[in-house]
Amino acid sequence: MSTWMLWMILSLVTGRPLLSLALVVVAVWAMDRYTLQVLPRPLRFLNRWRRAGQLERMLLANTHDRRARFELAELRVGLGRYAAAVELLKPNLEAGDEDTDTLFLLGVAYLGAGESAKGELLLNEAEKLSPDYRMGAIELERGRLRLARGDAKGALEPLERFVESRHGTVEGRVLLAKALNKVGRDADAALMRDDAWKEYVAAPGFQRRRERMWAWRARPSRPLLYAAIAVAVLALGYQALSRIRPPMAPSANPYAAGTDEDGE
Repeated sequence: MSTWMLWMILSLVTGRPLLSLALVVVAVWAMDRYTLQVLPRPLRFLNRWRRAGQLERMLLANTHDRRARFELAELRVGLGRYAAAVELLKPNLEAGDEDTDTLFLLGVAYLGAGESAKGELLLNEAEKLSPDYRMGAIELERGRLRLARGDAKGALEPLERFVESRHGTVEGRVLLAKALNKVGRDADAALMRDDAWKEYVAAPGFQRRRERMWAWRARPSRPLLYAAIAVAVLALGYQALSRIRPPMAPSANPYAAGTDEDGE
């Protein structure tokens, strides 16, 4: 609703609806970059799409390029295409790539594809090789994917360990609060969301930009309040413009003004 009103106001000011639509799109994207950051970044998406195409062509030329397989699988996991990532990484594992990176990524792909037994096994093997891999990334993914498939009770333990190992995490606390809610511990979940917001407020700027979306989930009333303020401002602006809009020019039709004094 607020976007539509912004377009209407700009159309009244400029008199060019298409130009106003383009300005609205740019304004909404710019505001999102400095607030919620939920809209995709066009350049990042294009770069990933182009890189995925390059990797696919490399694999067509050489199907045994394990580095290209791994990188393409990372892109597939980032897009939620877990089954495709599994098919890409299985040949790497069969060829002897049993390093922590491969075991972790394939474990996440298996969990995301619904094959929890294989995924848990691979994550366990990765944890044996590197218990503190990426500052608790194994525990985070294990808890996140358990929670996604409805196993809130099973997600509690890995998420609690992750929060303990990475003290400043906002994402981990929000996910843990969600798991606590699902098992009926509402008071603990509320406290965890408060802790998540406190960590976000105290975090440095680069971390706040990265975890802003998780912070809004901890305090969903904040973006709703900002949206209400934006709608109110746009409504007031629309009313003000409608009052100062110049009157329409008189009609050129002589009969529109009525007849003359002689009735002709």
